[in-house]
Amino acid sequence: MSRVSLEPAQQVRVVQTVRTRAGPWQTQVEGKVMSCESRPTGSWFAHGKHDRFWLQRLRLQKADGEVVDLILDPESVISVI
Repeated sequence: MSRVSLEPAQQVRVVQTVRTRAGPWQTQVEGKVMSCESRPTGSWFAHGKHDRFWLQRLRLQKADGEVVDLILDPESVISVI
């Protein structure tokens, strides 16, 4: 994951890549940052902090008003636009 300091109301572009047997698949989304925080999953078996697996979650509002929740991983590329 690219190291960008995200603040509410910033306009960003996020490119995420999923590696598959058929080759990489990319998706891109642009929007205004609503929040960015670590939150736990329901994975009780993960043996992480408080017996939960924590994921970085980014909530964006797209130009058309749609709200998108993204799970950020090491392959996520975030650009401030």
